[in-house]
Order: sequence, then structure tokens, then C-alpha cells
Amino acid sequence: MSGHAHAHGDHSGHSHSVAADADRRWLRAALILITSFMAIEVVIGFIARSLALISDAAHMLTDAASIVLALIAMRLAARPARGGYTYGLKRAEILSAQANGVTLLVLSAWLAYEAIHRLIEPPEVTGGLVLVTALAGVVVNLVATWCISKANRSSLNVEGAYQHVLTDLFGFIATAVAGAVVLTTGFARADAIASLFVVALMLKAGIALVRDSGRIFMEAAPAGVDPDALGDRLVAADQVVEVHDLHVWEITSGDPALSAHVLVEPGGDCHKVRRTLQELLAAEYGITHATLQVDHLGEHDGDELLRIGNHQHSGTADAAHCADTHGPVHRPGPHDH
Repeated sequence: MSGHAHAHGDHSGHSHSVAADADRRWLRAALILITSFMAIEVVIGFIARSLALISDAAHMLTDAASIVLALIAMRLAARPARGGYTYGLKRAEILSAQANGVTLLVLSAWLAYEAIHRLIEPPEVTGGLVLVTALAGVVVNLVATWCISKANRSSLNVEGAYQHVLTDLFGFIATAVAGAVVLTTGFARADAIASLFVVALMLKAGIALVRDSGRIFMEAAPAGVDPDALGDRLVAADQVVEVHDLHVWEITSGDPALSAHVLVEPGGDCHKVRRTLQELLAAEYGITHATLQVDHLGEHDGDELLRIGNHQHSGTADAAHCADTHGPVHRPGPHDH
């Protein structure tokens, strides 16, 4: 048997479409609520001279943008794979999530600068108007947050929009508290302090989105999956003598994939080993998109295992199929990674 004859990818039963519960209607409902209230809040923020309200309105603008991006990305990701895009446009959702994270970070920097300036020179703030508007904002954002929570939050794209709106909800709560403080005590700096609280929340959400989307772009292993432990688990299967060229990554959030080169003992049943490993990956790791090249040990060269394991390269054509193992070699029993 040649190595090519045992290069299999079991793609049966895969679902590469956007999850049915990632319902665009929930996102559209949240978008209508947010944009309507944002327009009102901008006007009131300037009348009340409240940075907290203006910062909330600015954040609501990014909320609206994040939802629009999410809707566009969902439509792109649902397109079937064709042409040069063999996975389709699934990572459009990750681009959207990263854009949402970056906008949160940029906006937080601007608001932090303005808040610090107002701490030094606090303007007059109309506390009653701030309080009433912020309480209305809490209600609007509660409804918007609930709408987006009904969509598929396992998608990093939807999670990005959700984090935007959730952060805005907390921001309105902080603004309401600031309005009450200004109204009852006249302490105008409470408005800027509330803005800094919103900034802290935006930084936290933005960093998380940029980090998680960056992991997918860099093709890191899915969170919670240790490739070394996974390789050891595969090589412990019956008839398997070595696993190398092991790659595990996410095509998009919640859609893990794996490929590996597996050597089985001479005379072993390559097809049975492949099926066993793919069932193991699906059951224990949730990886259903697995492509495994399965070969008998020694098909190319009796010394194949030794050469691969020691990264020694022969100039023969047979050795060229694995000139670089791209990572640890996994074998039964104790071994280094």
C-alpha cells in the first residue's frame, strides 16, 4: 500500500453552515433599539454637558457597528466554499470579532483621556437629566442584551457584539450612579469617574476579543485542547506506533479541525485505525473535521521510524514525504515532546 492510498479525510456529517440559532432577527432587533436610543442620548448628553452620557452614546455607536459587522460576517460565512476559498468565508466572522475588539480598545483610550481631563477640570453637569437618561439606557440595553443572548454566542462574532452591548449596559448603570451622586451631592467628578469605570470594562472586553480572534488567525489549538496530550492519546490506540505532523486549529470559532500523519504496525488495518482515531477525536475532543494520513511502518523504508523520529533526512524520494515533522513526535510509552 502506498502512503497516498491511506490519506483519508472523513468529512461526512459535517455542518459548515452558520448555526441555526444564530438568528439574524435577534441582532436586527437589538440594532434598532440601540440606534434609536443613541440618537436621543447624544442630544441629551450635550445639553447636560455629561461626558458619561456622551461616552455611552459613543459606545452605543460601536455597539451598532459591531452588530452590523456581525450581520455582514454571518451572511459571508454562510456562503458555500468555492474557488480559492476552500473553507468558504468562515473567518469573516473572526475578522468582525477582531474589529470589534480593536474599536473597543481605541474608544477606551479616547474616553480615558477625556475622563482624566474632566477629573482635573470638572464641568458643570446636570445630574437629574443624566440620571433619567441613564436609567432609560439601562432598560434599552437590558432588552438589547437579551436579544443578542438569544443568538448563537458560541460564535466569536456574535460574542463580540454581545460584549459590546453588555459593556454598555454596565456603563449605563455606572452613569446612573454618577447622575445620582451629582444630583444629591453636587460632586461633578462622579461623571468622569463613571466614564473611567466604563473604560475599564471596554479594555477588558476588547483585550479578550483581540486575544481570542488572534489565536484563531495564528491557528493556535482550540482553548482547552493540549496538542501534546492529544497526540499521546492518539498514539495509545491499538496498532499505532507513531503520530507526527499533528496540527489542530480552528477554522472559525467552534469549528475545530485536525490533521496528522499516523504510522501503524506492519500488517495492521489502516482503515480500522483511521476510523477508530476519528471516532475518538469526535467523542473526546469534539473534533469532527479530521484528516489523517495513515501508513504502514516501513512501507517506504525499513528505517522510516528511526529517521522520522530523529529528524534525520535522507535524499531519497521515499524519505521526502516527511522531511520535516513540524512538531513533536508521539510514540507509545514515555517520550519527550
